[in-house]
Amino acid sequence: MLVGDWSAASGYAAGRALAADGDVTAVFAAGDDMAIGVIRALTEAGRRVPDDVSEVGFDDIPVTAYVSPPLTTVRQPFGAVAREGLWLLVRAIEKPDVEPAPANDPPAELVVRASTAPPPSR
Repeated sequence: MLVGDWSAASGYAAGRALAADGDVTAVFAAGDDMAIGVIRALTEAGRRVPDDVSEVGFDDIPVTAYVSPPLTTVRQPFGAVAREGLWLLVRAIEKPDVEPAPANDPPAELVVRASTAPPPSR
């Protein structure tokens, strides 16, 4: 596991380290911007996405459908997440002595695009 700061630049830095490890065949980035940076670093190092390394991001930002290759990503319903968070906040303000209700996490969706493939044959 490598740590980044959600930016494409930090994904690129992590991708340079990952590209040097020939055993890496898949990467899951914590955000799409980081995933885009990883793809660039892998490509510059001669590692093909998805032929050599599969890449998955998280958030499904609009540009992910248009990068090369189009990025497989996890889409989360931001509107539903915001509504749930706001509901929990209002409830906590109105009833501060009541135990907070557990959050209802809305389902995420895997959006499969061209950045993933079966692992390469060894």
